[in-house]
Amino acid sequence: MKKVLYCLMAIVLLTGCSCSANMGNTPTKKVEEYLNKYQTNDDDVVSDLDNVLTNDTTLTSDERTDYSDFMKKHYQDMQYEIKDEMIDGDTATVDAEITVRNYANAINEANQYRIDNSDEFNDENTFAKYRLDRLKEVTDTETYTITFHLTKENEEWKIENLSDDDLRKLSGMYGVTDVNTTVPNDTSDNTTNDTDNNNGIIGDIVDDATDDMTDNNTANDNNTNNDNR
Repeated sequence: MKKVLYCLMAIVLLTGCSCSANMGNTPTKKVEEYLNKYQTNDDDVVSDLDNVLTNDTTLTSDERTDYSDFMKKHYQDMQYEIKDEMIDGDTATVDAEITVRNYANAINEANQYRIDNSDEFNDENTFAKYRLDRLKEVTDTETYTITFHLTKENEEWKIENLSDDDLRKLSGMYGVTDVNTTVPNDTSDNTTNDTDNNNGIIGDIVDDATDDMTDNNTANDNNTNNDNR
């Protein structure tokens, strides 16, 4: 597509705006746009991240800020490479290889430590802070392949919602195990009486923010389509 015959230059110039828009409307470009939103801390990502943190009453104000900064850094450091694109009519798949820090072991160990040492945590020394400190120490990375599924609607390619496992891969949480972190005599405000899900606090943030971002992308695409009519 980048190689345009000289004799067609006049046509390209006359239809430049339309051609430019269409060049961005490919399955690969849509996946690149999606992943670039993370790397650049796009407004959609930051807004959804802040909303999730604000609604989490188990975190102190300082902890919300710390978790937000941590996740923004995680997004920025994510690397990806598009490996393959397959189009079949109005459906398509794009394979992207992503490299992220792997927090699974750190979270699993932190959860077990909380169970074994519940008396260490209180209002001044919260489990949320302890876990975040452990996450900040992680340097190991993991490379995963995520297959994005797309469908064409009204001539616009749209990314379908990712699976929970793929969201965990993006967040570095793939491999976190279910564990009941309810502990007796825990006076910390961060105590819950439920079994933590696979993601923990950070995973909840990523899952919710990612789902919201996908919805925002769809809404933005629809608005773009309406504007172009």
